[in-house]
Amino acid sequence: MATLLVVNSSPRSNSVSRRLTRQAVEDWKRGNPGGQVIERDLAADSLPFLDEVWISANMTPAAQRTPEQKQALALSDKLIDELLAAEVIVLGVPMHNFSIPASLKAWIDQVTRAGRTFQYGDTGPKGLLPAGKKVLLMVSRGGSYAGSPADFQVPYLRHMLAFIGLRDVTVVEADRQAFGAEIAQQSVDTAMAKLAAMAGDCTSHLQPTA
Repeated sequence: MATLLVVNSSPRSNSVSRRLTRQAVEDWKRGNPGGQVIERDLAADSLPFLDEVWISANMTPAAQRTPEQKQALALSDKLIDELLAAEVIVLGVPMHNFSIPASLKAWIDQVTRAGRTFQYGDTGPKGLLPAGKKVLLMVSRGGSYAGSPADFQVPYLRHMLAFIGLRDVTVVEADRQAFGAEIAQQSVDTAMAKLAAMAGDCTSHLQPTA
């Protein structure tokens, strides 16, 4: 069964990034009428930050973990299983203070685990998520930051996604949201048009790898 994972991180219920993720999901459903959508709303269900128990559990070999340590990693295991199940991953990411929301950082910390999503070898780190997964970044921000040294949002996400093996990443951005209503809407319209074009392309990033 084709599976899509959508992760929203905006604290606003009708934010620009959420409007983009909704459109991406609708487009994907039309192309995959029998598919499954896994929804992860980080604003409605916030994730815990890593603590000493989690770190200790993660550093303990799986066969030697105590019941408490297994429980500490249970949510992380579930989040990683969601990533493994999905052929397409849609992330809704507003820019917060030039970077990503704390809720999304918590999700990244939970799914970036040695031995499960990455490992170190003789040639350095290697992502362990299966090849062929596609990622759509639905990015919204007040200014125009493409190529800017102040952009700690998209470059960081690209790096972390590649670190765990997710290298097929497409960015759909609605920027200049603080430039007045007309410019803001033009940017959203451009982003929606890009999604529509992708949905109509037989090689679309909205389609799972055969």
